[in-house]
Parts: sequence; structure tokens; C-alpha cells
Amino acid sequence: MSASTALLTDRYELTMIEGALRDGTASRRCVFELFARRLPGGRRFGVVAGTGRLLSLIADFRFGEEELRFLRDGRVVDAETIAFLESFRFSGSLTGYREGELYFPGSPILTVEGTFAEAVILETLALSVLNHDSAVATAAARMSIAAGDRPLAEMGSRRAGERSAVAAARAAYIAGFGATSNLEAGRAWDIPTMGTAAHSWTLLHDDEEDAFRAQIAAQGLDTTLLVDTYDIRTGVEAAIRVAGPGLGGVRIDSGDLPVVAAAVRAHLDDLGAVDTRITVTSDLDEYAIAALAASPVDAYGVGTSVVTGSGSPTAGMVYKLVARQDADGGWVSVAKASADKASTGGRKSAFRRLREGTATAEVVAVADGFEPLATAAQHPDARPLQVDLIRSGEIMPGFEGPEGVRAARAHHLSVRAELPVRALGLSRSGPAIPTHVV
Repeated sequence: MSASTALLTDRYELTMIEGALRDGTASRRCVFELFARRLPGGRRFGVVAGTGRLLSLIADFRFGEEELRFLRDGRVVDAETIAFLESFRFSGSLTGYREGELYFPGSPILTVEGTFAEAVILETLALSVLNHDSAVATAAARMSIAAGDRPLAEMGSRRAGERSAVAAARAAYIAGFGATSNLEAGRAWDIPTMGTAAHSWTLLHDDEEDAFRAQIAAQGLDTTLLVDTYDIRTGVEAAIRVAGPGLGGVRIDSGDLPVVAAAVRAHLDDLGAVDTRITVTSDLDEYAIAALAASPVDAYGVGTSVVTGSGSPTAGMVYKLVARQDADGGWVSVAKASADKASTGGRKSAFRRLREGTATAEVVAVADGFEPLATAAQHPDARPLQVDLIRSGEIMPGFEGPEGVRAARAHHLSVRAELPVRALGLSRSGPAIPTHVV
């Protein structure tokens, strides 16, 4: 299979290029902007994720012979367009919010500048990556906030497409999860991996004690035993009978978790296993995690909810042309005016206004026409949000691979500390801070 990412796009990107090559507008300099009109699901903030993946995918956005043959055979575009695509390399520039950054409605999350042809062709790829990964990261951040200091593990691979599962594990880790069950995510992104045994392990053996004894022999006393295949109380007793009070942990995957966790803690303590940790799983989301805040739980494992965005599987981002150059080289602001889908034209700079370290507003400064972009010096009470990601076709260092994931995770945890208290609520609400367009 080809390593090219060039066909991870919609057909109309190429038919627009075909038309633009014919009428001479393909080389017109343009600015496209990726943003969200609103936060889905009544969320109070969003988390940018997927940027490092997108940069690597752009690097592989090449039309090789296999891709070109498909376009020729399917008569997707004409010979002139095929010739253009054959030598296509993105030579424009990308600026945007750092991965792990928070965003709000109207935030210019990604700005793509180049010719019309090379900028429009990235629309589908950019949206597919950032919409998915940011939805997962936003859900993961809410879960991380609800969990407080208790560790979270992502374990939702079986509830997502095989490649989406890897991307979801990456996004969840950036937004505060501490580990994943997905080994490919561990290999590709250097994310800590975890996992012990499923119910099938217990069912394989003649009785629960045999299963526990075999697991401890293989993994040591610090392993976590799944105690709810049959009866939880007898499962706990069997676990401590086999392992002794030094057992590392038990996992509960069913039942009324607050009630069951309290009962298991009391039973473990009665058996002398006062340091044995309790991990709970079983269809957790941010609300279930918050409901367990007062329960004697030590760690959480989250599957379906996190990899599907906890009810909001897409971030709802769009990609719009906001400025283009005229025949004299000056910038002309353009905007879509459709009802309920209007955009704000013009090149933009973005800043997060802070008061004593707490975010108070998102400031989006619009440069109309020939005006220069606003600078940080013009907004001394705010933190600039955009960084260079690609300059003249060259990807900036530090954003890709495991290094980029580590940087994004650290940045996210840092900027999350800027959120006002109301942003930490889980109920449906408006954005935690307003967006001011100036």
C-alpha cells in the first residue's frame, strides 16, 4: 500500500484545482482558516489536538504513480491537472495554536497560506485530523479534570477504527491521561502502556484462584486482578488468599460502582490488604468519574466514551477562505455570509487575555486588507497563541513524533491551569471565556 496521504481528500478539492488551473486563479495567494463556530455538546472549552500528526501527513502528501493512475483511470481530473499534481509539494506556510492549547468559538486554530491550489487541497486532511483528535482531547481533558490526581488509562481501541484508535490514544494522553492499552500508540508516540487480563483469562481456568495464581506467577504481586467475573466479594477473598495482603491492585468492571468500590475497600482492609489499589472501569465518562470523586477509587480506565468524544465525536471545525491577494498583490478580505454559517474575513492574530494568570477573554485581531497583523506588543495583557508550524514548505522542529506529543502534553497541562473556575464544570454551558473580535 502506498505511503502517500494525497488521496485522503475529497474529490471536489481536485475539481476546484482543475477549474482554477483553467481560469488562471490556481496561483492566486490565499489564506484559509480552520476554526470552530461553536463548542459542541455545551462544552466550556476545546483542546487542540492532532497538529503533529497533520504535519507528518502533509509531508507525505505526494501524488505518486499509484495515485496518479487512479485519477487517470477514473477520469477524475484532466491531463493538465494530473501534470500539476505529479509535482505537487506544499510550499506554503502554516501558523496555528500549539497542540494542547485551549480554543474557543472563533479561535483561528490553523491558518494556511499559499496558492489557492496548494491551500485548498489540504482542507479535508486538516479537518479530518483536527476534528477527530480535538474532540477526543476535549473529552479527555474533562475526564482528567473530573479525576483530579487519580490516574486515568485509555482503553478504547475496540470501540474505534484501528487507525482512529491510535490517534485517540495519542489525543487522550496529550489531554491528561497517563497511559493507554494500545501498543501501536505506545510504539509510535512513546506513550506508557498498561494492561493485565480480561474476563476470558478467568473463564479459561477451572476456578478463579487458578486464574489469579497463574497471573501472579507471570506478572508478580504488583499486578491487578479482575475480581468481578463471578461474585465480587468471593473474588476479592480469592485474590487475597492467593496473593496475600501485598497484592498490587484489583479491578472492578461492573455494578453500582460507588457502592461496590466502598464495599471492596472495606473488604480489602478487613483482609489486611490496606495498600491494594482499586481500579474501576465499566463504561466510564466524565460524569461517572465525577460521581466517584468521594469513593475509595485509586485509578480509572476509560474506553468507549473517550475515543468517541463522550457524545461529541467531532469538534465541528470548518476550513474557510478568509483572504486572497488581488492583481496588485494587496490582501482582500473575503467571508461566507450564509445564514448560521457566516465567517469573519481577514487575516488574524490571536491572544489570550489574562488577569493574574487567569484567562478572561480570547482576543482575535483582524487585519483588513493591507493592514499588518497585530503583534504581541499591541496586546501586553495577553499571551500570543499562534506559532509557526510550516514556513515555505519546511516543517518547524519540535512538533512531530514523540517529542511533539510530550511538548503538547506539557503545554496543555500548563495552559489548563489558566482556566477560570467556571470552566471546570461539566454541565452544558456557554464558553468559559468570551471571544472578542477586534
